[in-house]
Amino acid sequence: MALPLYDLALSGTGIEGDQLRHLQRLVGNWQMLADLCFADLLLLAPVARDNPHRFMIIAHVRPTTGPTLYPFELVGAVVQEVERPVITRVWREEESRSDFVKSLLAGETAIGIEAKARSWCIPVRFEGEVIAVLDVESPVESGRRSGELERHYRDIFEKFSVMISDGIFPFDRDEIVLEEGARVADGVIVTNSELEIQYVSPNAVSVFHRFGIHSFLPGIKIDRLGVDKSALETARETFFPSIEEIEQGDTSVLVQAIPIVLAGKVENILVLVRDISDIRTRDRMLLSKDATIREIHHRVKNNLQTIAALLRLQSRRLESPEARAAVEESERRVRAIAIVHETLSRETSDAVEFMEIIQPLVGVVQESVFSDEQRLEFSVEGDAGVISGAIATPLAVILNELMQNAVDHGFPYHEGQVSEGKVVISIQRDEQVIEVRVSDSGIGFPLGFVMDESQGMGLSIVQTLISSELGGTISITEAGKKGAEVTLCIPIGSS
Repeated sequence: MALPLYDLALSGTGIEGDQLRHLQRLVGNWQMLADLCFADLLLLAPVARDNPHRFMIIAHVRPTTGPTLYPFELVGAVVQEVERPVITRVWREEESRSDFVKSLLAGETAIGIEAKARSWCIPVRFEGEVIAVLDVESPVESGRRSGELERHYRDIFEKFSVMISDGIFPFDRDEIVLEEGARVADGVIVTNSELEIQYVSPNAVSVFHRFGIHSFLPGIKIDRLGVDKSALETARETFFPSIEEIEQGDTSVLVQAIPIVLAGKVENILVLVRDISDIRTRDRMLLSKDATIREIHHRVKNNLQTIAALLRLQSRRLESPEARAAVEESERRVRAIAIVHETLSRETSDAVEFMEIIQPLVGVVQESVFSDEQRLEFSVEGDAGVISGAIATPLAVILNELMQNAVDHGFPYHEGQVSEGKVVISIQRDEQVIEVRVSDSGIGFPLGFVMDESQGMGLSIVQTLISSELGGTISITEAGKKGAEVTLCIPIGSS
């Protein structure tokens, strides 16, 4: 597996700091360069700066607009001076700009294969110092006919090569790279500094057909055709790329304007355009789907709260203490699930911050048990972070049961006596497991207690949810110990 540019540069060439960041910005933008020159681009740096006879290839990009000369991976390979003497000459600044901008050295031996290649080397300067060499390599016989598109693209690339050798390109700031960003193959418009059209590629014409623009006459200012010029003006004034999205009805076009700066002034604006209508339609569909899902969670929460209210009314009508207690337990379980759906109704995904669930959950239990006879303090330590709804719902029910179990069995009610104590929920999480401990300062488990043999409804629910829903484990402290502690281990994997 090839090492990334950063690791190769540090280990193989000693480049670091601002120089390394300059090269990283170049590599972040050079797919556009490869497409403009229809060639493979190799970024090379000397293995030893004080003896530049061996150069390491630290990055490689292939064109999408033409055939590649190197279908195999070149990153990490070392090129000797005898293989490419022009690289050393350019590194030592023995080649003048006029030599390399206009010369394509046909007949060079391709690196690692029996083939002939055109090699064109450009010094990469940063703050006046050559820090790397950009080698432009293409087959001697490319099979691509040269026409107006090829002429304009190569002319623009030559200007970029001057900017690279002057240290102007890449631009001295990190650019926002959009997943749906425009590419050379999507469409190209070239204007002069006055924003007058000089060239429009066929794909760019097709993009603007959807706006009802069917012709781009050379010399006409781009805004006269109805094309928004704000991105171009920003690029011209700031000397930095600018991105705008223009919309008309259901059509959305991304416009990326890149200034071409020579001799301290903007000579041209390279405009990359891409029809992203399908992407925006998909985005709107996803937003609509997310809103629908949130609305479903909201309605489920409302229905559960209604059920909880009905159970609460029912419990008040019951005379049997056992029946009343059973209905009240059911009501608390329903409210625990409702809390999860209420939280999910506010999220844009099926994942929640578990603290947003556990805090109100603790409040529900504390509210239900607080009285003059039971003065219990509940607290939460640690955080489970963001977890999926599939884990949050059963875990909320489990914690509700364990907290209620701690109250009922750790601090049993005795008439005329006041129970005081603490119930603590401790949470730890790593990449694979959430560990939850529910402990109390009550009387502890009875001697001989075995969880698997317990007949209680609450622990039966806990065991069922842990094993069947969460695939986790549950354990208790040794029976007879002062206070009780239940430990849950829940696998989360990459969720």
